[in-house]
Parts: sequence; structure tokens; C-alpha cells
Amino acid sequence: MSDAPFSSSDTPFHVLVTGGSSGIGAALALHYARPGTHLTLWGRNQSRLKDVAAQVVRRGATAEIFSLDLRKTDAALHALRKTDDDRQIDILILGAGLGDIRPEGALTETAEQVHEISLVNFTTPVTLATEMASRMALRKGGRIALIGSVAAFHDLPVATAYSGSKAGLARFSTALHAAMTPHHVSVTLISPGYVDTPMSQRLEGARPFLVSSQKAARMIARAIGQGRAHLLFPWPFAIARFLEMIVPRAIVHRLLRTADVRQRPA
Repeated sequence: MSDAPFSSSDTPFHVLVTGGSSGIGAALALHYARPGTHLTLWGRNQSRLKDVAAQVVRRGATAEIFSLDLRKTDAALHALRKTDDDRQIDILILGAGLGDIRPEGALTETAEQVHEISLVNFTTPVTLATEMASRMALRKGGRIALIGSVAAFHDLPVATAYSGSKAGLARFSTALHAAMTPHHVSVTLISPGYVDTPMSQRLEGARPFLVSSQKAARMIARAIGQGRAHLLFPWPFAIARFLEMIVPRAIVHRLLRTADVRQRPA
């Protein structure tokens, strides 16, 4: 099955990507960029968005960009509705996200960190996915992908908001998949491990089984095209998930508390 069901009509196939200015989002935009495709790219950094859009156009697609802050859920929802009204969205990829850990020496993340991460990683994407699912269901077709993380399946003491928000996103995605399947709308949860992106590059120390953003984009687009409910990669993280499920929780927590995880400032 192809990566995406590209249209042969006069109307360009439309893919909207949040977080399209860098990392997995930018790689996905370039992967889909080809004649007959229109890319709408959302992100906070307008300069980087323009650069990605220029690359998209050089590959034969058309593109438009929107610089917005996903902490403002109402504004994002308004923008999504207007975009779909103007040009029907065929694939919605919710790739924007925030990764943060508690400050060095602190017992928890700050309340402000938790609020911001919750908005960007959970509240806004599930709001947008719900709106788009409703519209696509009425049209009897469409594809939605939510970029989560393998962190959703682990209790990370230094990143409670990150792992918690991704866990919520994961359950929402699989539940929405169950609701939308009868209406010919596919919902795909993407759970990557370490991908070579600006977010992961902030982490100090090893990044085991690192995957390039280009390889990740190919795998993700294939899963979206196949209508898969869940893609978890690379495969060693599937084993890690299984092991954590069978090892007593107290032992797992003791091991996780010993992990020395640090990150450089953004």
C-alpha cells in the first residue's frame, strides 16, 4: 500500500502538519512534498517554516505556512476550521510537542512547565483531532496521526508531565481510532523512541537506537497510509515496554529514579 492515497483530481491532496518547522514534522513535510500535493505547515518559528516551505515547493508541491502558538487552543481550533473550510484536509499530522524535564536539583517540574506541556502535548492536539475526526467522518474518509512517544509507557520521575501527557495522548488516540474506524477515518498513534531532532539533541548522554528524522518520516508515512492504529519504533523499545509490564512496579521505579537524565537549555 502506498504511503498516502494521493488524489488524481484537479484539487491538490492536502496534508496539514503541526510542528512543521523542524524535526519529524519537517521531515514528514518533505516526504509528502511532490506534484499534486498541498502542504499546510504550522509552527512557532516563522523563519524555519519559510525554509521548509521553500524546500517543499522545490519538490513540486504547493505550500502555505501559519505561525501560531499551540498553547492557545482556541486560536488553533479556529485556524484549523478555517483551513479545512478553505481547502479540505486529507491528512492531519499532529506533530508539535514539548519535551522538558525537571530543573536540576528540583523535586518536581515547575507548575508552569506542567501547564505548558499539558496544553501543547495533550489539550490542543486532542482538540484538533476531535474536530478533524468529526469533519472527516461526515466526508466518509481521512487520516489523522498523533505523534506521541515511547515515554507514554514508562513512569519517568524526571519528566512526569511529558510522560503523563504522552500517555494521555496515546489512550485518546487508540480510543478515537476505535470510534472512527466504522466511518472510514483512520487514526494512527506514533510512538517513537530517540529520533535525531532538535528536541532529542538537547539531552545529554546516550540516545540508544537513534533513528534519523528522514527514516522516521518514511516509517510514519507508511503507517499512516496503511491506516495502522499504532506504530512503535525502533523495535527495542517494544521489548522495553513488555519488560516494564511484567517487572514489579516498585523495582521499575527504583531503577528509573537512578537514571541521570539532563538536558541543555532550549
